[in-house]
Amino acid sequence: MNKQQASSTGILLVNLGSPDSYQVPDVKRYLNEFLMDERVIDFPKWVRKLLIEGIILRTRPPKSAAAYKKIWWEEGSPLIVISKRLTEKVRSRTQHPVALGMRYGNPSIEAGINNLLQQSPQLKKVMLVPLYPHYAMSSYETVVVKAEEVLKTSFPELEMDVLPPFFDDERYISLLTDSIKPYVADEETHLMFSYHGVPERHIKKGDTTNTHCLKVDDCCHQPCEAAQSVCYRHQVVRTSELVAEKMGLEKEQFTVSFQSRLGPDPWLKPYTAKTLEEYPEHGVKKLAVACPAFVADCLETIEEIGMEGKEEFIEAGGEEFTMIPCLNDADEWAELLTAYSHERINAEPEHVSST
Repeated sequence: MNKQQASSTGILLVNLGSPDSYQVPDVKRYLNEFLMDERVIDFPKWVRKLLIEGIILRTRPPKSAAAYKKIWWEEGSPLIVISKRLTEKVRSRTQHPVALGMRYGNPSIEAGINNLLQQSPQLKKVMLVPLYPHYAMSSYETVVVKAEEVLKTSFPELEMDVLPPFFDDERYISLLTDSIKPYVADEETHLMFSYHGVPERHIKKGDTTNTHCLKVDDCCHQPCEAAQSVCYRHQVVRTSELVAEKMGLEKEQFTVSFQSRLGPDPWLKPYTAKTLEEYPEHGVKKLAVACPAFVADCLETIEEIGMEGKEEFIEAGGEEFTMIPCLNDADEWAELLTAYSHERINAEPEHVSST
């Protein structure tokens, strides 16, 4: 029996997910699972069903399928392929079994846990590693809740511990900075941090104090641990400012914006697409865009930013545009995830879910 077979704790990496192919039926099935999640579209179920089945799934799947086709690799979805490569690199650095799951699509979280059990029949605990640096209801939180549901239903004998968001961890900031810095070669290059957007109501709903987020002037910079520990907006602003500080950038040399808006409700601003169109008239001709909400390149980075975003910027008068790759399966990133997991496994857990 090897060390991984003997381990009682397994490491489960979980990312968002992707359709099984870029064919319309697969994309439609994936979008239905994704958008019906009450933490993504947080309307009553009957409203979600009416909106998604009655409107979105009637028009969006062919457009999304065409976008996926543009970025699809020979091996499959970039997000899935990269995540699998990362999983293998983490596995090679630890004595614990390591598996991959996706919140939506395949491989599922349940399949990932079964994989851990196959590697180690002695498994007693799952170390859940959501591949999100920042806390958001529609990303980090939904992964944790889904994993808890899966354990309760299918694996009641297992316990679970969860890696907290690491948006301001010094090692993560250093790694992210090192990955971005080569693409901002001179003072003429403006750095945009483009994060996946969320509705403003998500930020307000997550504020347990009900008095701070989007209610206090400059709320992201006014201390309130109870609110900011689960505030996506605060955390992405903090990540951006720490990286900019480490790079020696002044305030006017970088921007924080939000992409992927869906629907007419107000989302976090400024919007990436609008900002890209406005940059050239404000003198920004050379632009580099980083997307730290994503740890693996995917539709939102490759197509939405690298293709559509670039076109918007150039057509508005921009001259040079660079999409900065995500951390993907970099060796240093695999090493950091392994270190996070080992520290959590070897320490007295702060949060253990017994299901």
